[in-house]
Amino acid sequence: MKNCKIHKNDKVMIMVGREKGKIGKVLKLFPKTNRVLVEGANKVKRHSKGNPYKREAGGIKEQESPVHLSNISVVCDVCTKPTRIGYKVIDTDKKVRFCKKCNEIMIGSAKK
Repeated sequence: MKNCKIHKNDKVMIMVGREKGKIGKVLKLFPKTNRVLVEGANKVKRHSKGNPYKREAGGIKEQESPVHLSNISVVCDVCTKPTRIGYKVIDTDKKVRFCKKCNEIMIGSAKK
């Protein structure tokens, strides 16, 4: 994941699989495996054994599982559609991301 256009807290839509059409926020990025953790999507059940020393209860816990980058698309805040992301430089020192559908600047994307 040399140049990932998806950042933490971006709103994304899952495009393929059993969770197709779900929209959630990116919680965590995994650059080595090209995966992201999306809030409320791709839920799996994990069986865990209790630990009396850490006071953890055992049982079946439901949690999110990572999704591959190729299966998600960023949702634009302005046009509310899944879109591709582009980069452009404004004010000769700021690199920003923009929506390729409506050409609006993505919120919170200004970098120096």
